[in-house]
Amino acid sequence: MLYSLHVKNLALINEQEIEFEKGLNIMSGETGAGKSVIIGSVNLALGGKADSGMIRTGADYALIELTFGIKDEAQLERLKELDIPVDDDGTLILQRKIMEGRSVCKAGGETVSAKQLRELSNILINIHGQNDNQELLHKKKHLMILDDYSKDELTPLKEKCENSYRAWKNVLKELEETNLDERERTREQDLASFELEEIDKAQLRLGEDEDLESKYRRMVNSQKIAQAANVAAEATGAGDTSDNASELIGRAVRELSSVSSYDEGMADLLDQINDIDNLLSDFRHSLSAYITELEFDPQFFQETEDRLNTINHLKDKYGGSIEAVLKYRDEKEAELKKLTDLGAYREKLLSDEKKYHEETLEICKKISDVRKENAKKLSELLKNALVDLNFIDVRFEINVSPSEDKISADGCDDVEFMISTNPGEQMRPLDSVASGGELSRIMLALKTVVADKDEIDTLIFDEIDAGISGQTAWKVSEKLGLLAGDHQIICITHLPQIAAMADTHYEIKKETTDENGQERTVTRINKLPENERATELARMLGGATITDTALENAKDMIKQAEKVKKR
Repeated sequence: MLYSLHVKNLALINEQEIEFEKGLNIMSGETGAGKSVIIGSVNLALGGKADSGMIRTGADYALIELTFGIKDEAQLERLKELDIPVDDDGTLILQRKIMEGRSVCKAGGETVSAKQLRELSNILINIHGQNDNQELLHKKKHLMILDDYSKDELTPLKEKCENSYRAWKNVLKELEETNLDERERTREQDLASFELEEIDKAQLRLGEDEDLESKYRRMVNSQKIAQAANVAAEATGAGDTSDNASELIGRAVRELSSVSSYDEGMADLLDQINDIDNLLSDFRHSLSAYITELEFDPQFFQETEDRLNTINHLKDKYGGSIEAVLKYRDEKEAELKKLTDLGAYREKLLSDEKKYHEETLEICKKISDVRKENAKKLSELLKNALVDLNFIDVRFEINVSPSEDKISADGCDDVEFMISTNPGEQMRPLDSVASGGELSRIMLALKTVVADKDEIDTLIFDEIDAGISGQTAWKVSEKLGLLAGDHQIICITHLPQIAAMADTHYEIKKETTDENGQERTVTRINKLPENERATELARMLGGATITDTALENAKDMIKQAEKVKKR
């Protein structure tokens, strides 16, 4: 459940902490008081689109924090899969800091992207506004709702269908690519044969280019290498000069040898200089052998250069490395084999196409059967729920219409909600019948029906009361109270009938304050004590002037709601 919402420097909110309770949390207030800011802040904390214009005037940033308590094992497992850290007691804090031109998102103290926050929102909370109600007018949404209700049976079938469908589409693509006339086939066969022969003729070896490039660099720079080696030889004693390193170290050896008998410490120094003399001698011999072997062979240089040109030509043409060229070679060999015996290859593809099509179609039929069976169950449940929501003579059906022409990874069904709200009327598509208020009730009925299958504990309803009043409002209120028995419900409402059912009631209002000598407007959210609830309901009933009659009516509504809860 959602423990709390903390908002700072967002729109008209200076800083506000709201602690939510279990059951039905009602939020009410006058038009323009800032109710939309509350839902907006929750959406922002869950990865919604951020705009620096939301930052309160005079502030450098806006901050929103949501604190969740998670007990459901399925939710914890999904969070683990996303590598989101959760405290041992199940606490998870989501935070979003909005600044000029950027925002920083965190989950469990670790930085995440806005996209990851949106993934988390699908695990932790459901938010329903009037836009969500409008989605009920689209048949695509009907399919999603039915599949979500049927997910236990459908999930393994849809996974099989997706795999089979993908294999079928791949074979169809391959068939299209091999649908060549004789002239085109001959041209592609000749090209593949030429490329294969060109690569095979080169007899490439892995690592050969690196070895040749090393030898080539050495030969290209052989003159510089020889000059440097000869200078080193002269300096270390290979020439006739008397001031070379060998001559000078030899003199040092002789001088130290002549006095080494006079001091034991001198013996160690003599050993060290002898070691240096020996090392220098070994170096001179190695350098002399290197210079002897350092001969430039024009023929070998030309052969190396030609080989490198061949390899680099193939790398430029078929890939950036010998590995890539050899991989391309294997692909061309397989392609040539197909082109050489294209008839047999297409026969196999046609056989595979038929097999995968029939397999996919068979799975689609199973999916349709599951959908039809669950459509009957869901239709009956929704009809009963709608009757509870004051649809007195409602008929409701979910039509599942399979078509082999509409095969996809999700099956081949067209799903549509059909409804009749008055006796004698024919069943008609939902989008041609339902009003705004009816859509709100249908959405609430859906949430009530699927509540037992939904692992998400927290539901937010933004103006679920749109377009309803009177007795219907009481029915919606009762249904929300029923749903709140197993879920945490946060509901923004204008209707006193719904507010009367609250387990916890929050008042949202605008106030004027003095900030550093400047008059500023702020939105405040206050948890109403029990003895102030009737006053807020009276305001909702009668407006700004609260009469004794309105107050008595409000108290009666609260009593009536309490009786419903007990029942």
